[in-house]
Amino acid sequence: MRDLPPTSTLRAFEVATRHATFTAASQELHVTQSAVSHQLRHLEDLWGLQLFERGKSLNLTPAGAALAPIVREFFMNLEATLSELREEKGRVRLKVSTTYSFALKWLLPRLPGLSQQHPDILVTLETTDVAIRFSAGEADVAIRLGNGNYPALYSDFMFREQIFPVASPDLLQRFGVPRTPAELLRYPLLTRDGVDLVPKWEVWFQQVGLGISPLNECVRFADTNMTVEAALLGQGIALARSGHVEAELADGRLVRLFDVPFASPVGYYFVCPKGIESQPHIIRFHDWLLEESTKAGLRYGREA
Repeated sequence: MRDLPPTSTLRAFEVATRHATFTAASQELHVTQSAVSHQLRHLEDLWGLQLFERGKSLNLTPAGAALAPIVREFFMNLEATLSELREEKGRVRLKVSTTYSFALKWLLPRLPGLSQQHPDILVTLETTDVAIRFSAGEADVAIRLGNGNYPALYSDFMFREQIFPVASPDLLQRFGVPRTPAELLRYPLLTRDGVDLVPKWEVWFQQVGLGISPLNECVRFADTNMTVEAALLGQGIALARSGHVEAELADGRLVRLFDVPFASPVGYYFVCPKGIESQPHIIRFHDWLLEESTKAGLRYGREA
């Protein structure tokens, strides 16, 4: 560390690497041209390296070119960290882990309301579909879809989604509006592939009293959001989860088909390590989530 120069000297070097002349560098630094030249000479003497080829314009030597990005990154990181620390001043950071689809469709649209109600909470949102372990600072709290079985963790039920078919107005114009659930069997149906906690078409048809029949599948998707997007594009009818199509139903981009109550067998749970649920900022976030989930539950027939 004995070769580390004063910050002002490093700044003079960083600025000079972005300008062609001492004059231009001095104007950005608001010092004299000779002051910049003196700072750079001092740095070269300290490090025993020639950093610039001096002439009518400043040109970096190979040594200067090697050091320039390192010094520039130092100042960028310093400024970014200072900005974050100033933003967090008087606020508490809360790491929240949830699935990508839930974050995108349900949580993100509601976060501005959290900021207004609790401006002291700074949420860091992380998305993953893997099981939460709360190790190595992975997260403070989590929101997970499941049956509530979270051994050794604190968990609280939030809400249970309703499941129903949705289609775009364009598709309904082309194929007509189905009058009975049985008529869906002649429509292109968008299906999820792989194992999923949420029931698929076969289960929904059983719920409405129809036996399992070969489905008119047009394509299978590995992701819930892709299924909804395909429905928006008019490619078929999707079996949607209520929390994932709120905006699309509200603005008319998707239409719900059949008012058949069918609650998901699994629900969303607030999960965290035992003991931290009593921390003030955790309580505020938890209570805010329950307020929002109650609204969603009333809208879609919450069932505990």
